[in-house]
Amino acid sequence: MLTHNLTEYDELNVNMYWETMDSFTAWRNSDAFKAAHKRPEPGAEAAHKESPILGSEIITYEVASVKNR
Repeated sequence: MLTHNLTEYDELNVNMYWETMDSFTAWRNSDAFKAAHKRPEPGAEAAHKESPILGSEIITYEVASVKNR
């Protein structure tokens, strides 16, 4: 997949594949997910650093076709 006309910044896409939507939702609600995506505490040194991330968005898709091997 190529995104065109991003003159001001680069784009990073992370693709994951889950067997079921329930499995994905369980992961999103897990303690491991929360710990990995936790923001620094206010007042912490890391909280004063400017993040290079402009924004994020979760987009889900359903696989329409699978070719068996």
